[in-house]
Amino acid sequence: MAEIKGEHSLNVSEALPVSDKKLPKTKRVASLDIFRGLTVALMILVDDAGGQWPMIGHAPWNGCNLADFVMPFFLFIVGMAIPLALKRIPNRLLAVKKVLVRTLKLLFWGLLLQGGFSHAPDDLTYGVDMKHIRWCGILQRIALAYLVVALVEIFSRNAQARDPEPIQGQLSIFKLYYWHWLVGTGILTVYLTLLYGIHVPDWQFTVHNPDSIYNGTTLTVTCGVRGKLDPPCNAVGYIDREVLGINHMYKRPAWRRSEACTEKSPYEGPFKRSAPSWCYAPFEPEGILSSISAILSTIIGLHFGHVLIHLQNHASRLKHWLLLGLALLTSGLILHFTHAIPLNKQLYTLSYVCVTSGAAALLFSAFYIMVDIWGLTLLFLPLKWIGMNAMLVYVMAAGGIFAGFVNGWYYDDPHNTLIYWIQKHVFIKVWHSRRVGILLYVIFAEILFWVVVAGILHRLGIYWKL
Repeated sequence: MAEIKGEHSLNVSEALPVSDKKLPKTKRVASLDIFRGLTVALMILVDDAGGQWPMIGHAPWNGCNLADFVMPFFLFIVGMAIPLALKRIPNRLLAVKKVLVRTLKLLFWGLLLQGGFSHAPDDLTYGVDMKHIRWCGILQRIALAYLVVALVEIFSRNAQARDPEPIQGQLSIFKLYYWHWLVGTGILTVYLTLLYGIHVPDWQFTVHNPDSIYNGTTLTVTCGVRGKLDPPCNAVGYIDREVLGINHMYKRPAWRRSEACTEKSPYEGPFKRSAPSWCYAPFEPEGILSSISAILSTIIGLHFGHVLIHLQNHASRLKHWLLLGLALLTSGLILHFTHAIPLNKQLYTLSYVCVTSGAAALLFSAFYIMVDIWGLTLLFLPLKWIGMNAMLVYVMAAGGIFAGFVNGWYYDDPHNTLIYWIQKHVFIKVWHSRRVGILLYVIFAEILFWVVVAGILHRLGIYWKL
């Protein structure tokens, strides 16, 4: 994905006529590649091992587990990469064209991987009923955030300012890019107004799950409230049901693992007999209103990218990043623990934006110190390889495409494949534990495997870009 990939190498030739001499590329920001690689690796880990280790999977509702940091980390990285990629394209029309093409490519891959067309890796069929296609998803959210923030960056800058002058003072950069913060304020105002202002009426849905005793039954959820942030009666779900349609929303939301729904919480399991009706309902974790709020994560990342460009020494950059990161993290935690605004990935609340963006800022700063200042790139080389070919690793590993291909070559039974054999005999039986075996399988047979593949492709100079 171009945003996950993030073209932060500064390719001067994109801004020059064909007849001009091609100038060498500026050195890549290694810490950003490594941060991206870590985020992709985390996605593989939490997606494939989270079922056995729910403490690293998505929180059922309020709270913030390891998996809940992945999406905002991606969006933060997208934002950081935008000014680095666009600063050498002074022609606005060319820059807009590039942004629009990438956005369309992201939407295409998002619908293909998460819309329901691909059933990989476990189901060897493909195809989707258009009456039930899922319109939203991870890449679609990234596409929206990238499109909005990149266009704001393009139209709020001086197109002829090819090499911005260094600025003095920590606060001057906020003034220089005040348009970005005005847009962010506007987005936050719209989000909070809709989240707390919309009246959510009672609603109905039909259960489409052959394994459920209520399959084909129409259930009613009682709401009639305003400003609630609980699972059944929030404005985020209401807007998605009205605009997208309930049949086009995610069928297995994380709230199915909540204590209200299952005895095995936080594990997924059979529902309680007393489970409320909303436990059986779809919910879109990458829906419309929450994706509007998610743009804020990219705007914050955009600011960090501008700091990298304008502040000319390591100390001033780190001072700015660390202070802002700590301020964001502290603000988010205060909002959550004072019960003002809970941490919630499904709703993408303000406290969640602050905590995850603050964590991204501090983690990136740590990588920047170790890699770009101390020169410890070799220590993080595996993550750098993944980060430089993140689109390929995301599609093949996190999207399940490669595993689906391997599972297509089975012996006698579709479950008798190389992947299942390795899981069972090399990891689960050796450790006498499915939980430990699956965790080690994901680390060594998936993440480490793609480290090797990405390293070979890097050696060959092969990268998948959008």
